[in-house]
Amino acid sequence: MTGTRSASRIAGIARRRHRPEVLAPAGNLRGLKTAVDYGADAVYCGGKAFGMRSAPRNLSLADFEEGARYAHAVGARVYVTLNVLPRNAEVEAIRDYIGQLQDTGIDALIVTDIGVMMMAHQIAPDLELHVSTQAGVTNYGAAQALYEFGARRVVLAREMDLQAVRDIRARIPDDMDIECFVHGAMCMAFSGRCLFSNYLTGRDGNHGECAQPCRWKYSIVEEKRPGQYYPIEQTAEGAYLFNSQDMNMLEHIDDLIDSGASSLKIEGRSKSAYYVAAMTNAYKTAVNEYMVQRGFEDADGSVLRPFHDLVVRPDDPDFVRIADDAVERNSDKAFSGMPGEPPVEGAVTESADAVVEGAEDAAPVEDAAARSAGGAQLDELSYRARSTRRKSNTREEVLPEGWHHAKCRPAPHVELPDWLIEEPYKVAHRDYSTGFYYPEHKVTQNTDRSAYFRDWLVVGEVISWNPERGGRATIMARNKIEPGQLVEFVLPGEAPLAYTVPDDGLEDADGVPVGSINHPAHVFSLPCPHEVPANAAMRSRTKKPTLKAA
Repeated sequence: MTGTRSASRIAGIARRRHRPEVLAPAGNLRGLKTAVDYGADAVYCGGKAFGMRSAPRNLSLADFEEGARYAHAVGARVYVTLNVLPRNAEVEAIRDYIGQLQDTGIDALIVTDIGVMMMAHQIAPDLELHVSTQAGVTNYGAAQALYEFGARRVVLAREMDLQAVRDIRARIPDDMDIECFVHGAMCMAFSGRCLFSNYLTGRDGNHGECAQPCRWKYSIVEEKRPGQYYPIEQTAEGAYLFNSQDMNMLEHIDDLIDSGASSLKIEGRSKSAYYVAAMTNAYKTAVNEYMVQRGFEDADGSVLRPFHDLVVRPDDPDFVRIADDAVERNSDKAFSGMPGEPPVEGAVTESADAVVEGAEDAAPVEDAAARSAGGAQLDELSYRARSTRRKSNTREEVLPEGWHHAKCRPAPHVELPDWLIEEPYKVAHRDYSTGFYYPEHKVTQNTDRSAYFRDWLVVGEVISWNPERGGRATIMARNKIEPGQLVEFVLPGEAPLAYTVPDDGLEDADGVPVGSINHPAHVFSLPCPHEVPANAAMRSRTKKPTLKAA
């Protein structure tokens, strides 16, 4: 049985790497199946222990077995999070849990702790090991070391820009996956490592129990002036100082794939099945558009040529020949100051390559901080190490002599249809950003509120569709549905189906005509000439857009 599962898993790996992977979240078995139904190439989920999200119901061992069978039937994969930072008393329990997981049919474990990684490698050698974003991988040296320890994927720190993704892709083995977040909530702590919740509430964020105090409302007053608020406040009631924006990379998915991301991760294991369906469908459709417009597949999904990212590797003659692009020109600004700051007088600004010329004859670096510490100059090694930690540096100071950013072969932008670009705005969300991928447009906070925009509501879920009587959909009502209301059915693999509720033909579960549907959690049916799949969400724009508390 184990050998069969191993062969199946290896075949799954080969299939997956023919195209970028859309990785969807699931907080329970229903979410897992929804993600698979809406096109996820893989689903990540947590068990009842040792995962970084304890709020969702999560999955039992039996759920993992059923979920793995469901996913494997259509070539999808299942990854289980085992990414807490364990305490001493938990080590043996984790060892036992890994032994139980290896027999469920899942495909990979997502780990943070190096001890857990080594333990999993010994106990469950058939399972792939993916290194969690909690590990904070920010460079190719760390990724390469983890590869040598047995990891076959790194989930990069969310704080990386696109150029950093390119640089890592160019310098690690091609059979090591790079997983990058593309959508969902951002965290104020580096790679999610935070003690804020533990300190304020006793709920450990590194054990999946974060109370999200970064989303709370705060006010600042001076000690001797009680009641007098400082200008940082956004309203009379206070400010949400740490309320980061959500990520939305849908329109930039081509940049990320071109830069070497082999797995595109949607955040949201605490989200609804509707969120999972809508966002999985959106990103899978965007990847399909990418594959067609880049010439890797035709419109029917047939392979035209093997998929490959556009990053130029160091052993390629074009490694230093291709002209830099906007991503490379704007790279490193996370360390070199805010966008728009003028360079230091006399600094070279054309490109990083210009630094290499004459580097051997470069004079020792004059440094104000060094003078204040009693010296006039920094030696080369100290200068290079210190330069990466100063916000006042120019880009050229950040880059050590002889370093070359990895180039990316130019390609036209992938155009997405309007309906697809609108999809992220049809689920509950905070203000969107592109995270840290573009340093000139970095994620910020919305300090005047901590709430979700809800412009659309789920009004029903399809139970079944029957072609008789011209077609009827049986639904479980979630909100009011009335004649003349414009609704949309969220369909897998295509644009949503827009439909206007007819003036008559609405019936309750007993077939009795009703004027409108206004009883949530009750079964109704309505005329629908278009076939719609079971479990499809039926949504409608709210009459008045709302901001709801998180």
